[in-house]
Amino acid sequence: MENHQVVIIGAGPGGYRAAFMAADLGLQVTLIDPQANPGGVCLYRGCIPTKALLHLAKVKEEALKAGTWGMEFKEPKIDREKVKQWKESVVSKLTGGLGQLTKARKINYVQGWASFIDSGTLEIKGIGQKAEGKNQEEEISNKIEFEQVIVATGAVPIKLPFIKEFTDRIMNAEIALELKSIPKRLLILGGGYIGMESATIYKALGSEVSLVEALPNIMYTMDQELVGIYMKANKELFAETWFGTRVTAMEEEDGKVVVTLEEVKDDGVEKVKNGKIVKNGKNGKSVKKEFDAVLVSVGMRPNTAGLELEKAGVEVDQRGFIKTDEQGRTNVKNIFAIGDVSGGMLLAHKASYQGRIAAEVIAGQKSVFDARAIPAVVYTSPEIAVAGLSELECQEKNIPYRTVKFPWSANGRAIAMGEPVGLTKLIIEEGTERILGAGIVGSNAGDLISEAVLGIEMAARASDLALTIHPHPTVSETLMGAAELYYGHPVDMAPPRKKS
Repeated sequence: MENHQVVIIGAGPGGYRAAFMAADLGLQVTLIDPQANPGGVCLYRGCIPTKALLHLAKVKEEALKAGTWGMEFKEPKIDREKVKQWKESVVSKLTGGLGQLTKARKINYVQGWASFIDSGTLEIKGIGQKAEGKNQEEEISNKIEFEQVIVATGAVPIKLPFIKEFTDRIMNAEIALELKSIPKRLLILGGGYIGMESATIYKALGSEVSLVEALPNIMYTMDQELVGIYMKANKELFAETWFGTRVTAMEEEDGKVVVTLEEVKDDGVEKVKNGKIVKNGKNGKSVKKEFDAVLVSVGMRPNTAGLELEKAGVEVDQRGFIKTDEQGRTNVKNIFAIGDVSGGMLLAHKASYQGRIAAEVIAGQKSVFDARAIPAVVYTSPEIAVAGLSELECQEKNIPYRTVKFPWSANGRAIAMGEPVGLTKLIIEEGTERILGAGIVGSNAGDLISEAVLGIEMAARASDLALTIHPHPTVSETLMGAAELYYGHPVDMAPPRKKS
């Protein structure tokens, strides 16, 4: 039986980062994943293809918007097959590049699946080469011993109880990205960031999109002030919306999907409907609606099926996520877990950060997860990005703070780009003047938030940001402007009234 020094199960952003770091630190590494090259869901069926299609949507939006500036374009014609080929070429280029980097580091890459036999042994079911005279690759199986293992298998979409299986009409986000068709009428079930990004894509491709959400508003855990600005800019995104409503049944009939919608019974909680706060007074009345396709986006669950963690004695929480400490170590000393499978914020960049730490710990370095801020970005139009503490978190922790907000309507570059709908917000601790958190809604907010993340990590004060010269004209000036606003002397706005 072969003995392996470090085995990593799953080659997504967390897994391949851990593998690369471990190899760079001189460890012998085996990386296991079902795909031909590293990349995971993020590169194959998640982050990257989604962002490629969102870029297409953005190009279409700007082309149509240019008409108001005096540059007329015809209505874009969508060639679904060409769009699909372009999206897949992006994925192929990136995953192929990771494959080359894996070989360059002399990492033993195994295409297949792994499951625990005990805390020191794995069974590997791999994909062998095509046997002579056979069209299909044969499955091979063997057992290996390991010194250290990192589980990085990610998460998978939640399937509701009344859905037997996902199909081309009842889709999860991964199936939706395959672009097998562009449905005329599409219902999105779930108003989280995946649902909203998918709505943006399919609206641009020509679908009439509707939304149903059990909670009072979209992206309910996100800063609702930023979400409100986003909603004002996207009044035409949805043909119909149902908030405070859940889906209780879904059936495919004659090439359509019949959906049963039922309002959540009034429990005294206010909700947002058509931009207004109202009480739910329909007390659970239901209605049936017909769509060409439905995209189910109601959350993710840990991808631990088939790992047989119990055989290794690895503990999981009530939701099935693997329990870990700040170094990524589980209750079993030589078994680590990183990324989505270990819970918390399900973000690729967080998984990558954890992958590096786990590799360093295994290599004997003193390393720990101590990030003060993990940025989160919704890549809609406009984008929404947040980092650090929110106002609600400051209130819950009894931290004295003040919020300053710089509207993009006062920024020269934003106006020149035709992107005046936006806001940059800083949350600053009173007394110390440290930057605790930030939120941005506007074009390319995801790129802008990194400056705020660095400020939070470095315990920067508002004055550090205000005194940092920013290039003009740029939208990044809104961060400097927000910091200057804290001291009462913004350049592009009237100074705030002083309290009496």
